[in-house]
Amino acid sequence: MNLELLRQVCVTPGAPGFEDKIRDFIIQEVAPLVDAVRVDNMGSVIAIVEGKNTEKTMMAAAHMDEIGFMVRHIDDKGFIKFLPLGGFDAKTLTAQRVIVHGKKDLIGVMGVKPIHVMSPAERTKLPEVTDFFIDLGMSKEEVEKYVSVGDSVTRERDLVEMGDCVNVKSLDNRAGCYVLIEALRAIKASRKKPSCNFVAAFTVQEEVGLRGAQAGTLDIQPDFSIALDVTIACDIPGTPAHDQVSHLGAGAAIKLYDGSVIADRRMVKFMKAMADANKIKWQTEMLPAGGTDAGAMQKFVPGGSIAGAISVPTRNVHQVIEMAHKDDLDASVALLTACAMNVDKWDWSWNSVNECPAEKPAKAAKTAAKPAKAAAKKKKAK
Repeated sequence: MNLELLRQVCVTPGAPGFEDKIRDFIIQEVAPLVDAVRVDNMGSVIAIVEGKNTEKTMMAAAHMDEIGFMVRHIDDKGFIKFLPLGGFDAKTLTAQRVIVHGKKDLIGVMGVKPIHVMSPAERTKLPEVTDFFIDLGMSKEEVEKYVSVGDSVTRERDLVEMGDCVNVKSLDNRAGCYVLIEALRAIKASRKKPSCNFVAAFTVQEEVGLRGAQAGTLDIQPDFSIALDVTIACDIPGTPAHDQVSHLGAGAAIKLYDGSVIADRRMVKFMKAMADANKIKWQTEMLPAGGTDAGAMQKFVPGGSIAGAISVPTRNVHQVIEMAHKDDLDASVALLTACAMNVDKWDWSWNSVNECPAEKPAKAAKTAAKPAKAAAKKKKAK
């Protein structure tokens, strides 16, 4: 797999509303792979590959924003208070480095009151985001030369390999961006057109409410929609089997449910069939809370879109030590590529969700009618 691409896409900054640098990087990567690329008014990258059937459109979306912060206040000693952009488990902020993106990038640390001077009650209380501040090691005057209220802040951590896994910040959702870029590369390398128009959308502001996907879907109006994102892998000690959601190394996760979407059963069946036909390792996923761009893509089309999601199982989500298995990333690329190339070969009628093909109920009805006809004939003979 292309580890250098994954590293670069993960470490390039882009908090919600501040996706400029990651957007520029993604455009650079996808421009040679597609027929057209543009940026919409919200800042999402829309990359288009013309398909064999130009009457239908498949939209695959990966959000390129990462959870981060916004500078709220600089106090008299130069310490920064901030607002979160996205959801945080506050205890994971302890002892972390961050990057403040002002007139120039500055490394800071997340500070909090030392345990040595905490009261017994404070020691037993879980920290809150409001307990933290950012320390740049500078005076107020120095800080204000470079930093203003409203500047963005992202977390700092590079990619490392650990066994068969990668560990880095912001796999949520740079893993999805990686999968989408590599699927575009695979389509280009095949020298074949996808089965219908294929629109790769690298969306903004997902972490604060699926906002880029909503605007992008209203614009693109896809017939078929696939979100690319991470999902929780609670395959760790102390977690009951029913709470584990997904497992590292068990393959691409085909979404059945999350807090934003009940995946279309036709899309689920299609994805399973594509995985089996191409010998791609897969697992199913049901995420009790949280959402993905699939929730927006499904409903921001008149009459709805046939929507689902391919998820990369990830441990330690929304921390700087997110971990994914290399094989799961490869499987996700292969599954998305197979879906893009074969969507026209599938029966998308509602009858297709039945275990039996559409013609079988008719045959069953015909078979059931035979005994009734025989009985009527026998009665007439009597």
